[in-house]
Amino acid sequence: MSAPNDDKRIVMPAAEPPSAADFKPQLVQLQRRLLLRSSLSLGALSMLAGCTMQDGDAVDKVLWSMSRWNDRVQAWLFNRNRLATTYARSQVTQPFPFNAFYPEYDVPEVDGAGYRLEVSGRVADKRAWSLAQLRALPQAGQITRHICIEGWSAIGEWRGVALRTFLERIGADTTARYIGFKCADRYYSSLDMETALHPQTMLALDFGSEPLPARYGYPLKLRVPTKLGFKNPKHIAALFVTNENPGGYWEDQGYNWFSGL
Repeated sequence: MSAPNDDKRIVMPAAEPPSAADFKPQLVQLQRRLLLRSSLSLGALSMLAGCTMQDGDAVDKVLWSMSRWNDRVQAWLFNRNRLATTYARSQVTQPFPFNAFYPEYDVPEVDGAGYRLEVSGRVADKRAWSLAQLRALPQAGQITRHICIEGWSAIGEWRGVALRTFLERIGADTTARYIGFKCADRYYSSLDMETALHPQTMLALDFGSEPLPARYGYPLKLRVPTKLGFKNPKHIAALFVTNENPGGYWEDQGYNWFSGL
């Protein structure tokens, strides 16, 4: 004789499907590790081939260590006298793409008339510079390729002041290790002094024959053709010379700090 409740089933309430927010911490960790892994050499990756996503902080420490090791190797290979390839005006990319960590409609509006480039740190002359004063310095031009870490590149024509010339005018301590940049769009970045003194490293004021459009960094952009694109900050508001590594917006999220040759 069967039990009276044999044909009954206990129905449990349906589980709430997980949302993307539930996995945000893991996704952030994965993104960070992928950024770091993408910046490592093949040799470094082969050393990490046995690591899994469950290895925790130990993997992060190894990844960061190898990323910093790559920085040192790239710095050692850097040659201040080796120039990036230059191009003819007919080869300039039309239109030159917009790139930033925000959409184009969020490009900052900077008042050129009231603009002053702030200068601080290990420099003799800390007076701020207007655009007119920057344009009064010797100007130079270059047509070079911007290479983005996302996988695309574009050729642009830039004109402005060699960063080396500007550093000499403000009496910068060129034995210091770093130049830091703060920008009107909350971006920040930094260079090693050797790259800052490279003849093609420029404080760009013009794109083509016109003042920098807002989308390309008005009123002042760093142009470093020996570095990846994210090392070329736009809308520069302040420059400082220091012996402490200032990091950078993307560098502090896992990108190689040196990022160039």
